[in-house]
Amino acid sequence: MLRAFYWRLNLGFKKIKSRRLRKKLGNNIKAIITNSENGLFAVRPEDLEVGQKLRSGGFGIEEVRRLKQYIDTTSKVLIVGTHIGSLAIPLSKHCKEITAIEANPDTFELLEINLHLNKVGNIIPHNILANDAQEKVEFLLNTVNSGGSKRKPKKSSFLYDYDNPKIIELESYRLDDYLPQHDYDLILLDIEGSEYFAMKGMEKILSNCKTLVVEFLPHHLRNVADIDVDTFLSVFPNHFTRFELPDQKQEHNISDVKTVLQKMFDSNIGEDGIIFTSK
Repeated sequence: MLRAFYWRLNLGFKKIKSRRLRKKLGNNIKAIITNSENGLFAVRPEDLEVGQKLRSGGFGIEEVRRLKQYIDTTSKVLIVGTHIGSLAIPLSKHCKEITAIEANPDTFELLEINLHLNKVGNIIPHNILANDAQEKVEFLLNTVNSGGSKRKPKKSSFLYDYDNPKIIELESYRLDDYLPQHDYDLILLDIEGSEYFAMKGMEKILSNCKTLVVEFLPHHLRNVADIDVDTFLSVFPNHFTRFELPDQKQEHNISDVKTVLQKMFDSNIGEDGIIFTSK
């Protein structure tokens, strides 16, 4: 109970800090340009997560190094949940092409600016929401943590709406239908609880990929998607033989995936990106 209190208090302080920054800078400042280890980036001043880390020097550098192991200069990469490009832009230097999917229209605007700032020519951006059907979906536009923007959760939580996000309606698509190519060497999915719905709509694409990296957060499964571990795993292709949990420094045979993920789910332990491979 005490831990939950401090957690809510911390989010409340972030909300206040974010609003003070915006008030201090005024409404005419759309973004701040910062030079980071990831590259040159335009970030929203209110963003106290990815934006603040980029302003402080870098974001996800270890993840970029890790993902580079699975690609080379001939590789084609698909990133679903590209945000402002903090991972895609540095990775673009090590592969042939990146297809970048980003649902949030405000974030997508910064992504396009950042592609120009870094003179990137091999990233193809798409401002769409990946789903299991073509339909309208309600979407939260978070400000304090813009990377936490997501489809409207099926179960509300202070974690998702503490900054009073604006709710908009977006058109969503099955990526199997929307994207002309289905042969990606590396696929990265980080879409704040929509991973299940996106994978359900990209069965053909998943069946051809060599490496799949998927965020796994139990509270997203419970509240955003309202699914269990069995349902989450039901949309995975069957050609993977191993999976790695980088945060926990573990590697397992695919036969153990249900047991391992169920234990994590029951213990509320998440992974920023579980790596599935066929090696």
